[in-house]
Amino acid sequence: MAKRPSTWNVTNIPDQTGRTAVVTGANSGLGIATVEALAGAGAHVVLAVRDTARGEAAASRVTGSTEVRRLDLADLSSVREFAAGWRGDLDLLVNNAGVMNIPQSATRDGFETQFGTNHLGHFALTNLLLPHVTERVVTVSSGAHRMPGTPYIHFDNLDLGGEYAPMKAYSQSKLANLLFTLELQRRLTAAGSRVRATAAHPGWAATNLQSHDGSALRRAAMRVGNRLVAQDHRAGALPTLYAAVADLPGASYVGPDGMGEMRGGPTLVGRSAAASDPVTARRLWTVSEELTGVTFPTLAGLAGV
Repeated sequence: MAKRPSTWNVTNIPDQTGRTAVVTGANSGLGIATVEALAGAGAHVVLAVRDTARGEAAASRVTGSTEVRRLDLADLSSVREFAAGWRGDLDLLVNNAGVMNIPQSATRDGFETQFGTNHLGHFALTNLLLPHVTERVVTVSSGAHRMPGTPYIHFDNLDLGGEYAPMKAYSQSKLANLLFTLELQRRLTAAGSRVRATAAHPGWAATNLQSHDGSALRRAAMRVGNRLVAQDHRAGALPTLYAAVADLPGASYVGPDGMGEMRGGPTLVGRSAAASDPVTARRLWTVSEELTGVTFPTLAGLAGV
C-alpha cells in the first residue's frame, strides 16, 4: 500500500512558550529555518554560530525571542566555553551545523574537519550540555550516510590519511551522527532520563552547504540539482522540526516522505545496517570520549532524570 504524503508543517508545532532551544549553525539554510519556526511558536532560541556578526544579522530577521552566542564546533575550546557559559534549563538542543564535501583539512584540535566538526564537535557539545537538557537532542544527519558504496567508521584511520576523499569523509561523519544518536539514547534510557535523542535528514534542500564542495564538477551538478530537484530550506528543515517536537520514540530517524527521500513532508525513515549497529555505536562513543576528553554525565548530573 502506498504511503500517504505527510501534511505536517510548521503550523503543527505545539506552543513552545517558556521553552529554550539551541540551534547550531543557525546563520542560514536549515539552521535559520529551524530558528524561525521554533521562535515563531514561542520558544526562546539561541543561535550558536561561529560568526556572531552574521548570526546577529540573521537573528534580526526572525520574529520572536532570540539571542546569538559564539560557537566554533571545529575548536573544542570554543565548545567548552559555550557549554561553561550556559545557565538554567535547556529544553531542546538541535545539532544542525555541518560542513560537506570540503577539501582535506584539520580542525583546531587536529581532527579531519568533517568528522571533527559534524561529529566530534557535536558529541562534545551535547555531553557538556546534557546536565541542562530537559527534553530532547536532535542531530541532523544525511542520506549520504549510505553512500558512496557502503560507508563505515574507519576506526584505524578516522582522519582518512592517505585515502581522503571529500564525499567519503562526509559520509563517515553523517554515519557517525546516527551512531551517536543510537548510543546516546541507550545511555539516556539506562540512566532513567526522560530526554530523548532523535535524528533527521533534510533530503535535498537548497542551501549554502553545497557551494563549499571541494569538486567544481559536483558544485556545478548541485547548482543544477538545487534548481530542478531540491526543496527550499524551510521545507528541508521540517524533518528536524518534526524530530524536535513530535511524540516519537528515542533514536527515531526522520526524513522526507517523497521518492528517494529527496523531498516531501517529514516521516520516519530507515537507515543503513551500519547506522543501526549498537556494537559500533558503543565503540564510536568510547573513541569519541578519548579524542575529545568529554564523557557522558553521571546520573546525578542529568537534568532530565
